[in-house]
Amino acid sequence: MTLDERITFNVNQCGGRACVRGMRIRVADILEMLAQGVSEHTILVDFPDLEAEDIRACLHFGAQRSGIARLAA
Repeated sequence: MTLDERITFNVNQCGGRACVRGMRIRVADILEMLAQGVSEHTILVDFPDLEAEDIRACLHFGAQRSGIARLAA
C-alpha cells in the first residue's frame, strides 16, 4: 500500500475530511498532534490501529497540500 492509498475520503465519514485507511482517524488530528510535540510512539500507543506508515502518509499528505498554489482575488 502506497502512502497515498493510506489516505481516504468518504463523504459519509468525518464530513468527507481526509482520514487514515477508512478509519475515523482524521489526518488533521494526527498532524495537529505532531505539531503539538506528541511523539510518533505516543500516537501509535494511543491509536493501536494506526501503523507508523500511516503517520508518514499523513505527513506526506500535508506536504502535498502545502504546495497547492492559490490565487488571491
